[in-house]
Amino acid sequence: MYMVIILLLLAGCATPSAPEPERPFTGDPWPEIRRERIRALLPEAMDRTGVDAWIVVCRENDNDPMARHVGCENAGGQAGFLFFRTPAGVSPYAISPQGESTALAELKEHEEVLVIERGTDIWDHTRALLTRFGSTAIAINSGASPVADGLSHTQFLAMTAGLGPEWMAQTTSAEPLIVEWLSVKTPAEVDIMRRAAALTAQWEVEAYAAATPGVTTDRDIADFLEARMAAHGVEDGWAPDQNPAVNSGIDRGHSHPTDRVIQPGDFIQTDFGIKVHGMWVTDIQRFAYVLAPGETEAPAEALAMWEAARDGSRAAFEAMRPGARGFEVDAAQRRVMEAAGSLPVMWSTGHPVGYWAHDMGPSLGGGQLGRTPAGRQLTELRPGMTFAFDGFFSWALSDSTTKTLSVEEMVVITDTGAEWLTPPQEELIIIPSR
Repeated sequence: MYMVIILLLLAGCATPSAPEPERPFTGDPWPEIRRERIRALLPEAMDRTGVDAWIVVCRENDNDPMARHVGCENAGGQAGFLFFRTPAGVSPYAISPQGESTALAELKEHEEVLVIERGTDIWDHTRALLTRFGSTAIAINSGASPVADGLSHTQFLAMTAGLGPEWMAQTTSAEPLIVEWLSVKTPAEVDIMRRAAALTAQWEVEAYAAATPGVTTDRDIADFLEARMAAHGVEDGWAPDQNPAVNSGIDRGHSHPTDRVIQPGDFIQTDFGIKVHGMWVTDIQRFAYVLAPGETEAPAEALAMWEAARDGSRAAFEAMRPGARGFEVDAAQRRVMEAAGSLPVMWSTGHPVGYWAHDMGPSLGGGQLGRTPAGRQLTELRPGMTFAFDGFFSWALSDSTTKTLSVEEMVVITDTGAEWLTPPQEELIIIPSR
């Protein structure tokens, strides 16, 4: 069975008005979830990476990427948030200028909030805390990943002078710690992402239902989805100019939608993500095929390419389980893709998704024949990790360009395998001719 889309547009109308929406993502669950993440997940992350202390330096206007994750998103002057591994778990401390320190103390989330005069630095208190806890492996936010590279050059110089050579000799990049901690989501977070994924996929199908061949442009489909986001009070999952990425033509990668009018014989790709509660994002693709006049179903060749891409996605899904490494998932998908006669593609099979569309965690890449996996491609999958991943099929067009189907879904890793966050696309969406 094909999924046949009933046209919702009147002739010549490209984008209907959206109905009055429900707002399913009200309130702010993040403060409570953040406390739970620090309590339940940070100790294990510190143990896995051999870290016994973590220093995050915060400031106003150009804050550390980890600020909201540790609770210093409202820093005025320079502030320090420190976490110490103890037998009981993690002990958090804050060093804050007067003013903000009062609000921090009221939250009762820290063992102690140490107050400094505005305009002074945090380093006397920091050295005293490091001495009290006997820290020997101190993570600082400097690393290759932008998420883990929060210290500016000026802040690093101030830290070097403030801690002194003996303490600086005990520092290490916080990147492994941040990757470990952020890569696992709590059950409450997974539930939020599950609801957001369902809405993302639903809107993509609705956008195709509102498309008319020969009238609707890629930009019109994007406008439809942007209107849905605005009406429901959710944000873009990534850069607004490229979300959603709607493409009925040749491969264009991550890109803005154009004014190309959809035509019979087109495969339409919509790569779309939303951000809910200002924190969690989705990343899902849905594909449609535009029938020619007189056709009632997609041609056999088009359907075969779609099914090959879908089968690659399912092979990746079956390979995703605790203990599997990222390159093994990639290789499973590529074996199906190559057996189906697809051209090779430059993109990895998948990536973590959660706080960003391309989140921290294992890379589902490196499985190409003859390639040696490296870095996060060697990282094992663990329960609570969330991924967006594709099944690919790519072919050459007559002008030597390419067209690629990339069936992208979202999952969470469980104790026994992978679980869909929303039902995957099983059938090619069909847009009838006018």
